Amino acid sequence: MTGGPVPPVSTSVLTLVRGRADRLRNLMRGLARQTARPRELVIAWMQPEPAPDLPDPGCPVRHRPVPGEPMPLAAARNRAAEAAGGDRLVFLDVDCIPSPGLIAAYAAAADAERGLFLGEVLYLPPDAIPVGTDPDPATLDRLARPHPARPPVPAFGLRREPDPGQLWGLSFALPAAAWRAVGGMDEGYVGYGGEETDLAARLAASGLPTFWVAGARAYHQHHPVHVPPLQHFSAILANATRFHARHGHWCMTYWLEQFSAAGLIAWDETAPAIRLLRPPSADEIAAALRPRALFS
Repeated sequence: MTGGPVPPVSTSVLTLVRGRADRLRNLMRGLARQTARPRELVIAWMQPEPAPDLPDPGCPVRHRPVPGEPMPLAAARNRAAEAAGGDRLVFLDVDCIPSPGLIAAYAAAADAERGLFLGEVLYLPPDAIPVGTDPDPATLDRLARPHPARPPVPAFGLRREPDPGQLWGLSFALPAAAWRAVGGMDEGYVGYGGEETDLAARLAASGLPTFWVAGARAYHQHHPVHVPPLQHFSAILANATRFHARHGHWCMTYWLEQFSAAGLIAWDETAPAIRLLRPPSADEIAAALRPRALFS
């Protein structure tokens, strides 16, 4: 197999897949380039069968099916974590290609501190990676752009992040024991939105600090987005309400503000509840699609 040496404390990489087999293959090729090889890759399949013709990621691959509703994101992460044998868990979105130093950077962070670790994600423009090609990291660095709403990562080492809500599920890492201590993700969050912020809040309440990590860079492969994400309207309302009931404040406020401005809900950050005015129409959902937008 390809890849660098296995770190003394082992790391499991976990990803969730529904479609996007070409993206998964690029993720796996990125793992094969790691300077520190992970113990394994665990793939939670939110589809009937695994994709064929997967490349060698330089480590063993474990497959876990996740039946149920179309996007059981919280359940899929839990099934992947249950199958993982590593002392540390690195969650990578299927759209993300890890830079060669990502596993080593997360491992060094975990050696220095016990925490929830957040890595840098840069965004690739449309058509940056033609299907079937394997771009080198220098090309990805040249093409990718930072998200304007995300804080910069430190140049070296770690920086403490006071707001655990900065967790974004594209790339993060934590001790497997910390994940188990809070019970993983709450599967009461159904569909899209809120489950990651809830996890971060519960980890912080357990005493686990949050850090930004230098060198744990990933490249997000482009896909069309809805601005705002009206295709997830009902799930976002339900999950935001669940989060508010547990934590006493709102999450996904950026999207709720957009829904309010569109006249779909009556809400502001001081509101005790979201009042539905009307659901978005099919035409509104279609009009929100931005096929070539770099950021959502």
